Amino acid sequence: MSAKRDFYEVLGVAKSASQDEIKKAYRKVAMQHHPDRNPGDTAAEEKFKEAASAYEVLCDADKRAQYDRYGHAAFSNAGRGGGFGGGMNTDDIFSQFGDIFGDDSPFGSFFGGGGGGRRGGGNARGTRGSNIRIKLKLNFEEMAKGVTKTVKVKKYIPCATCSGTGAKDKNSVQTCTTCGGSGQVRKVQNTFLGQMQTVTTCPTCSGEGTTITNKCTTCKGDGRVYGEETVTLDIPAGVQEGMQLSVNGKGNAGERGGANGDLIVLIEEEAHEHLHRDGLNVAFDLHISFPQAVFGTNVEVPTIDGKAKIKIPPGTQSGKIFRLKGKGFPSVNSYDKGDQLIHVNVWTPQHTSAEEKQQLEKMQHSENFQPKPEKGDKSFFDKVREMFN
Repeated sequence: MSAKRDFYEVLGVAKSASQDEIKKAYRKVAMQHHPDRNPGDTAAEEKFKEAASAYEVLCDADKRAQYDRYGHAAFSNAGRGGGFGGGMNTDDIFSQFGDIFGDDSPFGSFFGGGGGGRRGGGNARGTRGSNIRIKLKLNFEEMAKGVTKTVKVKKYIPCATCSGTGAKDKNSVQTCTTCGGSGQVRKVQNTFLGQMQTVTTCPTCSGEGTTITNKCTTCKGDGRVYGEETVTLDIPAGVQEGMQLSVNGKGNAGERGGANGDLIVLIEEEAHEHLHRDGLNVAFDLHISFPQAVFGTNVEVPTIDGKAKIKIPPGTQSGKIFRLKGKGFPSVNSYDKGDQLIHVNVWTPQHTSAEEKQQLEKMQHSENFQPKPEKGDKSFFDKVREMFN
């Protein structure tokens, strides 16, 4: 399977392009590869869909920001729906983006015009459903390895009684008498430049091409009811707090058979009992006793996926940082992987017995117990700088 092309490359615009530039570029590419201009050309149809997927992301400020940061990985692995544009067909494209080829556009009549996104001569059913946003809390292990989650989402679902049509039965659906079933009304006007033809969405049927004479008693003609759906989410490894993933077609059902909206999943991080996250790295504060620091020791430390043993050499100073290579988080958009940083803290007793005080008083005058920092020792600020680089 070939890798997805960069969305900016697909539309032929720079990453700094404005919304107007992106819209104009999409118009141009969509016109070039439009199925009606390239009948039977599957390659052109795929490029048409590719352009729609690119525009779907880049025309939305939130989606564009996620794409700029994480690339295709921010969306393509979000769920079984395939992410942005994953299950999109040409009718979906017209229903979602037809508004940019409206009456005021030179491409209006070619695309059906009227802002309704109707393909010339064809009918588009219903109204697209709205998107739904949910929050999903994940622990460190789930974020590091990826996980499949099953969630129950309360939303509008297709009416089971009428199968989403909104009609009482099949005989209750009639061809619209205003547009003759085309979903469009054509109007010819005489101007000083000659005759001008405009195409608008039929006001009677709202572009559906049909009208309902007897509504479904369950959904009252809406074609959907409020209910609940179980959705499976495939979360990729390396997601972070605040990242948004999109599952195509798992939002609210559309009215009278319209396309479903998307499910937007906001990732939240569940606090770990011992570890702290900073980007791809994981930090852990290790406390050892004074004798352990003097004589050295072996200790177990928690990691994202269990425990690891490390050796503390004799004479370890408080503030020393050990690094466990590759024990951090993976990047969602590359092969990079963070480390686990272990910050050593030598524990100073807060309460001592009389005997312990006497022993310590004897040692405090010993030459070996006098602070003698070496010139090669890194300062606190050097250690902090190294930790976060």
